[in-house]
Amino acid sequence: MITALLIDDDKHLRAGLKALLDRYTNDISIVGEAESVKTGILAIEKWRPQVIFLDIHLNDGTGFDILENIAKAYGKINAHIIFITAHEKYAVKAFKFSALDFILKPVDPEELQRTILKIKDAVGKTNSFEHIDLLLENIRKKVDNFKRIALSTSDGIHLFEVSDIIRCEAKINYTQFYIKNHKPILISRTLKEYEELLTEHGFERIHQSHLINLSYLKSYIKNDGGYVIMSDNTNIPIAQSKKEKLQELIRSL
Repeated sequence: MITALLIDDDKHLRAGLKALLDRYTNDISIVGEAESVKTGILAIEKWRPQVIFLDIHLNDGTGFDILENIAKAYGKINAHIIFITAHEKYAVKAFKFSALDFILKPVDPEELQRTILKIKDAVGKTNSFEHIDLLLENIRKKVDNFKRIALSTSDGIHLFEVSDIIRCEAKINYTQFYIKNHKPILISRTLKEYEELLTEHGFERIHQSHLINLSYLKSYIKNDGGYVIMSDNTNIPIAQSKKEKLQELIRSL
C-alpha cells in the first residue's frame, strides 16, 4: 500500500480528491491531511508519506515553503510530490523542466487516473529526488530561462544541462534524447511537449520527427531533398515547410 498525504487549504477539494482516489485505486492510502504550511510540515514529519498531493497556494504561504523547510530540516525530500494548481504558466513550466507531476484545478478524473499510474510506477523505483531540488532552485531564483532539465526514464530521473542536448527524435508517443557524452535516453512524453519547452533555448523543429539544437548543427545540405548534419554526424531530414525558416535561422547565427 502506498501512503499519501493531502495538503490543500480547500477542505472541499481535499474531500473530492480523496473520494476520487478511493474510486480509482485501492493501492493508495490517505494517511493524513493538512491545510497550511505549518500543519503540512507537521503532517509530513509525523506520517513520512511516500506521496504528497501538494497545493501551491496556502493561506499562510506556499507549497514550495513546505518543501524548502523539509529540505532544510532533513537535507532532502523523500517523497513523490504531485502538485495541485490552477493553470499558472510559470509554475507548470517549472514542473515540466523538473519532471514533476501536477494536477490542474478542478481535478479531472481522467488526469488523476493517469497520475495514479505514474505514482505506482515511480514508487517502485530508486529515486534520489534531485529533481525536487532543481525545482526549488528555479523557484528560489525566480528564473524563467531554465538551464537544467530533469528527464524521467524507466530506471529513474536524471538531470542534464539543456545546453548538452544535441537533438530529440520522436518515437511514436515517446521522445529519444541524444545528449553530449551520454547514451541516448528514451522518455515517455511526446516530442511536441519538449518542443514547447526547448524552442526558446535555441531548438528548432525541422521535421515532424526531429527537434534539433542549432548550436550543434554542422552543415545544411540542399541535395537529396535537404538535410542537416549534426555534431554527432547524424543526418537529419528537413521538412519542406521548415526549409525557409531554417535557412533564416542559420543566417542569423
